[in-house]
Amino acid sequence: MKRLFDILVATLALLLLALPIALVALAVKLTSPGPVLYWSDRVGRDNRIFRMPKFRSMRIDTPVLPTHLLTSPERWLSPIGSLLRRTSLDELPQLWSVLKGDMSLVGPRPALFNQDDLIELRTRRGVHVLRPGITGWAQVNGRDELPIPVKVDFDAWYLEHRSLALDLRILGLTVLKVVGQHGVAH
Repeated sequence: MKRLFDILVATLALLLLALPIALVALAVKLTSPGPVLYWSDRVGRDNRIFRMPKFRSMRIDTPVLPTHLLTSPERWLSPIGSLLRRTSLDELPQLWSVLKGDMSLVGPRPALFNQDDLIELRTRRGVHVLRPGITGWAQVNGRDELPIPVKVDFDAWYLEHRSLALDLRILGLTVLKVVGQHGVAH
């Protein structure tokens, strides 16, 4: 049921957001050298690596690190990078990953391949069995502001309580958080 819901909503979202997606792609291309999309190696279900697309919000010479580990992350942002991140427009290409089956609309945010502490803690708590999501319980409860152990606590809670009703609640809360730009550090 969850997979069918993901496919239907992602397809509808891609159709409804086709023009904004095209405009964001054009804006990225016109304001910064390099590709429009940034493909990131992420940890998916059962700790398998997959390639996740995002609109590029950082310069092409940015080190491959979680943003919170960069020294002065704002200096690595592209001219429109801050706007893309604050509004979560950089996440729109992940709808493709949902259609492909690498991601879900709701689940724990996929870790970078080199976030060993997060991967290990999620594996220990059993969270690695979930398909990662564009949004999740941790995102609506703090997003970038949460330390890793707290994020994993939220992910584990989601694992134990997941349901279509909870996913709908998380999606609704995500819209409110994105519109209010809550919990975005950069």
